Amino acid sequence: MRSGKILLGVLAGLAVGASMGILFAPARGSSTRRKISRKSDEYADELGEKFNEFAESIKDKFEKIRKDANAMAKSGKHLAEDVKAEL
Repeated sequence: MRSGKILLGVLAGLAVGASMGILFAPARGSSTRRKISRKSDEYADELGEKFNEFAESIKDKFEKIRKDANAMAKSGKHLAEDVKAEL
């Protein structure tokens, strides 16, 4: 979770910095609004991609944990059966 928060903070900082740079640039208002709109769309797309990557990595980790838990359960079942057979 910590890396997700850091990534979100970096992306938000980039968006604010780009917006401030555009706002203080000497350009007409309509041109500035188009630039802001375009940049915000780009950042939204990037953020969406990063979120999807983050969600996919969480899904992969959860799947690995689930497989490991199933393997441990099967191993424990076999061990219990072996002990029962010995008794």
